[in-house]
Amino acid sequence: MIDDPSELKNLSIDELKTLADEIRQKIIDVMSVNGGHLASNLGSVELTLALHTVFSSPDDKFIFDVSHQTYTHKIVTGRSKNFHTIRQFKGLSGFAHPKESPHDHFYAGHAGTALSLALGVAKNRELTKRKEFVIPVLGDASLTCGLTLEALNNIPKDLKRFIVILNDNKMSISNNVGAITNILSRLINNPTANKIYQDIENLIAKIPGYGKTLAQQGHKVRESVKNLVSAAPFFEQFGLSYIGPVDGHDLEGLIRVFEALKESDKPILLHLLTVKGKGMDIAAANPITWHGCKPFDKETEVFHTSPSKPSFPQIFGQHILKMAENDPSLVAITPAMPAGSCLDAFMTKFPERCLDVGIAEGHAVTFAGGLAYGKKMKVISSIYATFLHRALDNLFHDVCLQELPVVFAIDRAGISGPDGSTHHGIYDISFLNAMPNMIICQPRDGLVLRELMESAFHWGRPTAIRYPNMATEDPQLPLKHRDLGVAELLVQGKEIVIIALGHMCQVALKVRELLKLEGLSITVVDPVFVKPLDTDFFCNILLSHQFVITLEEHSLSGGLGMIFNSFMMRNGFNHIPVLNLGIPDMFVEQGSHKELSKEIGLDAESIAKQILKHCSVAALPAGLR
Repeated sequence: MIDDPSELKNLSIDELKTLADEIRQKIIDVMSVNGGHLASNLGSVELTLALHTVFSSPDDKFIFDVSHQTYTHKIVTGRSKNFHTIRQFKGLSGFAHPKESPHDHFYAGHAGTALSLALGVAKNRELTKRKEFVIPVLGDASLTCGLTLEALNNIPKDLKRFIVILNDNKMSISNNVGAITNILSRLINNPTANKIYQDIENLIAKIPGYGKTLAQQGHKVRESVKNLVSAAPFFEQFGLSYIGPVDGHDLEGLIRVFEALKESDKPILLHLLTVKGKGMDIAAANPITWHGCKPFDKETEVFHTSPSKPSFPQIFGQHILKMAENDPSLVAITPAMPAGSCLDAFMTKFPERCLDVGIAEGHAVTFAGGLAYGKKMKVISSIYATFLHRALDNLFHDVCLQELPVVFAIDRAGISGPDGSTHHGIYDISFLNAMPNMIICQPRDGLVLRELMESAFHWGRPTAIRYPNMATEDPQLPLKHRDLGVAELLVQGKEIVIIALGHMCQVALKVRELLKLEGLSITVVDPVFVKPLDTDFFCNILLSHQFVITLEEHSLSGGLGMIFNSFMMRNGFNHIPVLNLGIPDMFVEQGSHKELSKEIGLDAESIAKQILKHCSVAALPAGLR
């Protein structure tokens, strides 16, 4: 392996091809242990090597969209020796990470950002009189993002040294959907489109007497043919000179194309056709399954055994299907995450009622609002907590303000483990709480999740049911209706009460057992609802307790703790000491849930120590210990 991308310029084509094979094997080896984005990285090896061979990073700026396909980039930019630590605690990030390397220019964990960022970088380059190349690398799924389309509309026609790479593997995480996907599929079905244009012009030029004149006017004919067999006019109307499609695995051909494009004085879009999972047959045949894979056995290509307990998303997916079978008015919407959100079975059985709108979070939320208009349909919008950030205005303007009873199933709420800082779902309560009419609740286990799902449409208001991607208990008990804003007492103690949100209730019960050994008696409460709080219940609890701890896997800024502190102040309980435990004001990096919880002090042992420190003998009434 090489330590600096400049070394690639001294390698022959055969040596580069050998290196490509070695990199593929290295990615497979490490992913078999760590898990991660496998198929997308296997499909972008030659593309990345060709870029680094022809251009000069970091002076020339490669700006990756999503950046989950940067593993080869990391390997050839000095991180090969540490590549085995990718997505691990204190190791390499699974995405571009500017603090790791000067070759990474932006954090990028969400689709659709590369083109806008690249245009800004190019403008900065012009204003400061620099001359480097700016090269955004897009996946074809990025074209379903509104942000990418807005950026396309803003490309100056005279922009130089600007090459957009469209890495077209016909997929995002799941199969792509929408009209733009159809435009690209026409290209795939006509891979010699550029040759057709030239052949037609040559043929016309041979017509005796009038050929040359017709050929000069032949652009109209060519454009007509382009419209039939190519997406070129789509990009050219935005000022981009379209090149392609080109085989994205032909390393020698890619290098020739990149060398030629360096001479262009116009902005270019280079359309590459690649195979997701290239070099690993099972990944190429099953790119959805192997997009973000779990650790697996390299010999058998079988994933390692999953936990025996079901996860919150799995319980959600199983139960929403049951609800849909019993209620034909139930409709689910997802922005390109049917597999991750466990909606596959629902989508297979009721494709007309389980709708994937592509990577378009804002549209997904507003579309849900329109679908819920008239209140004849029961609409669930299933969306990851971190992706909901992109639909904040849609949530406010098109759902809450309209008083539409959309239920938001907010997946991956809490620490997202190996995906790191771009993916942790730890900020949504803060902006959801600011929305009038919004209900916010969180289940502690599978039973409560199913009960909240069944009850939510009875409340008649926008509702957020947030839950993490982690294994949980799922007691098979009869479901009961959940009244709006009703908390639940889990264990009765004495002067100290822990108010624990969602799955943190299990941690709170462990803390209670640890503090028993110290002579402390702890009450544990599951608020179930963050908004509205159960005011009568909590007023009674506060009258009989003399110390309050709030516990959440969410940012302390704007989370349950801050909300509860405000409640206490408004209701005259400001004399009671409060300890808010949650995620501090910091960006949390990648790692296992256990490692990250311990680092930020949210494991049971750390919590118990913090409670003992704050609830000292001097602070508690005599006789408590």
